[in-house]
Amino acid sequence: MIEYLSPYLPQHPLLHSLSILGALTIISLIAFWITQKVILTILTKMFRKTSTQLDDILVNRNVFTRLAYIVPALIFYNFAYAAPQFTFFIQRASLSLMALSGLLVINSFLNALGDIYQQTKYSERMHIKSYLQITKLIINILGSVIIVAVLIGKSPTLLLSGIGAMTAVLMLIFKDTILSLVASLQISSNDLFKIGDWIEAPQFGADGDVIDIALHAVKIQNWDKTISIIPTHKLIDSAFRNWRGMSESGGRRIKRSLYIDMNSIRLCSEEMLEKFKRFEVLKDYVESKQKEVTEHNKSLNIDTSELINGRRLTNVGTFRAYIEAYLRNNSKIHPEMTFLIRQLEPISRGLPIQIYVFTNDTDWVRYEGIQADIFDHLLAVIPEFGLKVFQSPTGKDFSKLRSK
Repeated sequence: MIEYLSPYLPQHPLLHSLSILGALTIISLIAFWITQKVILTILTKMFRKTSTQLDDILVNRNVFTRLAYIVPALIFYNFAYAAPQFTFFIQRASLSLMALSGLLVINSFLNALGDIYQQTKYSERMHIKSYLQITKLIINILGSVIIVAVLIGKSPTLLLSGIGAMTAVLMLIFKDTILSLVASLQISSNDLFKIGDWIEAPQFGADGDVIDIALHAVKIQNWDKTISIIPTHKLIDSAFRNWRGMSESGGRRIKRSLYIDMNSIRLCSEEMLEKFKRFEVLKDYVESKQKEVTEHNKSLNIDTSELINGRRLTNVGTFRAYIEAYLRNNSKIHPEMTFLIRQLEPISRGLPIQIYVFTNDTDWVRYEGIQADIFDHLLAVIPEFGLKVFQSPTGKDFSKLRSK
């Protein structure tokens, strides 16, 4: 076509070459338009009709669209000889454009590869976004070297050797990238966390779900819906808590204490024991303990006319037994995990009765509801055992003393 147009173009060498460039530009634009609007449109419609999602992902990531940029570059490169004064420049520019198009296609393909991987079952075990990012970084650096080498007409090996001499400078420039790459390898190899995990990192003010793991940063959506962006290597270098184990175990811990006023602790009288027998969950326990205590005291001929003699049940011990029985009958408590109702060392705030159990529901909202229901009930029934919850005196308490 160029040979056909040559007789109609100016014969002055410079004007002729410029006319050839203008003709090549028009032809390239037409070819590019046909490639994008006709050929790629037909291919896209064909891909959309297929059952597989792989070709759709390639289309969405513009892999084929970016291939279209190679068409004008090929036209300019193959017909550069028609403009002798600009042949060298046109060929170099065309090769550079082809290399740039290749880089764009590779980047799009890597993005598509990430999308394809996200649809597999393996994406839940290992996140590859950081690996794709470092791969793109390396490819883009090498591609940039090749483009520069083509433009200046030098060997890429020569430029790469020069880069080798600048390794120390490059390591300083890409220090964070290198540290982040190592951190990403640690995250994947040790399965430290993945997208969807609940991460708590108080030093960064982060407490919520991981929504993205990239080469340079980890995004955590906090429970107040704010987003914390933490450098990957800094998160790995510091301490953080991953709640995944709790979620996967199927149980969430309740660890809370009731502080009993020690002035209300006493031995159980017969009247108190008869009252406790009427508590459905305590009936068997009280009868069993009464029998055990009575047999023990009789075997040692102990005078039981005084409460202090021999073995006796206490109201606080019976209350512990009630808590255990009540929770054993609670369908929201996990029966196969640690179940402990214990008495801790007395402190200035009273005698701590600690409840250490696990709920069988790990959802935060429901868990808080279960925990609240348990302690609502226990705080309400404490007076039935002749016990009082310790509470620091308030202004109202002091005013009562003053009035007396």
